[in-house]
Amino acid sequence: MKLLILDAPHCLSLALAREANRRGDTELIIEEGLALDPERLAEVAPDAVLIPPLVQPSDADPSAVMAHAEAVEGALECCQRNDMPLVWCVSDQLYEDGADTPIDEHVIPSPRDENLRRLIVTGNRVREQHARHLIVRLGPLFALEGAGAWLTELIDTLMAGRQVRVAEDIIFCPTSVDCVALALIGMLQQQGCGANAWGAYHLAGIEPVSGYTFASVVRTQLATRLEGLGKQVTLGELKALNHHHDQPLRRVLNCRRVLDAFGVHQKPWRLELGRMLDTWCQAYQAQEAP
Repeated sequence: MKLLILDAPHCLSLALAREANRRGDTELIIEEGLALDPERLAEVAPDAVLIPPLVQPSDADPSAVMAHAEAVEGALECCQRNDMPLVWCVSDQLYEDGADTPIDEHVIPSPRDENLRRLIVTGNRVREQHARHLIVRLGPLFALEGAGAWLTELIDTLMAGRQVRVAEDIIFCPTSVDCVALALIGMLQQQGCGANAWGAYHLAGIEPVSGYTFASVVRTQLATRLEGLGKQVTLGELKALNHHHDQPLRRVLNCRRVLDAFGVHQKPWRLELGRMLDTWCQAYQAQEAP
């Protein structure tokens, strides 16, 4: 299977490259930016085009949101012209108001924010104009490298002794970028074998927590590992923010359909976090060695 991945610096693109390198059934061609040329697509002739998500679209500059939406629509036209599947990953932030119960795949987001609404327009075009598509909605991604690698940014801030400000009243499912890469390749392999299960899927991990709780676990586990290495580091403190004073906003995605259609089981984020912190500490120890 050959996949064309856009946005090379993205943390998901890097995770897909790592996963493809571990296996012999997947070839990746990774483009530096989001622009997709029709002639280039015809030349590469991939089995699918994959676009990583715009990280934190609710906080992004309007021009960045517009550029991302236009790039996705351009890729859509190229895929239509060449009859190739399109996979577009999107942030769970499109569910601006959250919900009291886990959100099912058939629920199309209806945000008030103008930037987010622009992405909904793009999603509607994908659904209406191209049958062979996957729209994969993801929780906040965490990784050790790449653009949007939340975990690295968090560790760097803590290691610098700076304060980390994070909301404690927004509940979501932190999502390992490595798990997403593994799942996406598995899903596309099954599609290539005739699964014909196109549409929207949620892939956001399990165990909903607040951003503050996630950051607290990172800080505690990082401190424990550094102490075990004999390193004396004064980590930055955490400050809890509250944006929803009446009740927490829950942005939890129901990921049942991806299990039913593709057999994809979600890994607990704590296990993935522990593995990544072990990897980070090994690199840190090697760097600090005399």
